Amino acid sequence: MNGLERITSRIEAEAKSEVDGILDAGKAETQRIVDSWRARIDAEERALADKNEKAAAEREERLKSAAEMDARKTILAAKQEMVDEAYALALDKLCKMPEGEKVKLLADLLVRASSGGTEEAIFSEADRAVGEKAVKAANESSGKKLTLSKETAPIRGGFILRDQNVEVNCAFETLVRLQKAETAGAVAKLLFQ
Repeated sequence: MNGLERITSRIEAEAKSEVDGILDAGKAETQRIVDSWRARIDAEERALADKNEKAAAEREERLKSAAEMDARKTILAAKQEMVDEAYALALDKLCKMPEGEKVKLLADLLVRASSGGTEEAIFSEADRAVGEKAVKAANESSGKKLTLSKETAPIRGGFILRDQNVEVNCAFETLVRLQKAETAGAVAKLLFQ
């Protein structure tokens, strides 16, 4: 090998060594960048997984709360329906009570509802005969001068007491509705202890 070949060979070796060094440094830098991005990706994946897990847990909690609220509403509606049914049964019992008891009850109501003592009592078509007896009993027990109206009212039971322009509604359905407003809580307690 002559001098020129040796120099060329040395330059080639040095260049190769330098290229290998640059390639190794590039590979190391590439690996460092890949590792850095891989770590970032892993961290993002964990953050997203945590975020998704938290969102899923929150959604599950919201759905559970909504389901519990719907269940409570359904139970409350069923209880309300049972309370309504109890008052409907009470109204039916009032309307279907034996005549003697009904006359006494109506006579007592007439005396208590009458303020002037000369009012006119309006009964339903079905209760007209009972109403006549109740008016007579009320007058006898109190000394009032109530009269039985020739009119009838579209009510299930009870009566409407009229004095000129003033009416006192003592229809059984009205009395039950008013009692319901005052006693529904106590009835619910009795039904659902």
